[in-house]
Amino acid sequence: MSDTYADQLKIVIKQFPLTSHKFARKAAQASLAAHKQGKFWEFHETLLKNHKQINDEKIEEIAQSLQLDMDKFKTDINLPDIHRIINRDIQNGREIGVTGTPTIFINGKQTRLRNPAEFIKKIEFEIKKATRSDK
Repeated sequence: MSDTYADQLKIVIKQFPLTSHKFARKAAQASLAAHKQGKFWEFHETLLKNHKQINDEKIEEIAQSLQLDMDKFKTDINLPDIHRIINRDIQNGREIGVTGTPTIFINGKQTRLRNPAEFIKKIEFEIKKATRSDK
């Protein structure tokens, strides 16, 4: 989808690790550490595909499979800046009513859409609305 709307769509992911998942925070730290090596999206996608098997070993396996510099990755995963980003995202999420993941906002409004066809229809509607208001 993002290729279709590459010039019109901006996707922002905020970290909101659930306390009910033992490795959620570690996974969030790992995705931000992967971002420092330009591999956020690849790491994130692989995490989602393996969300039921996430543990320390799986996180390291994913990093290795993406050919990350493992010394840098292991250092970056514990950087204070990464912890600050996650804490900020959690606080922001709580302030705007996020209670679980995924929580999706389109143009600042929370949507409960989960059906991909409805989701695409909503995005197309918002793009058309923005295009009309730009004229």
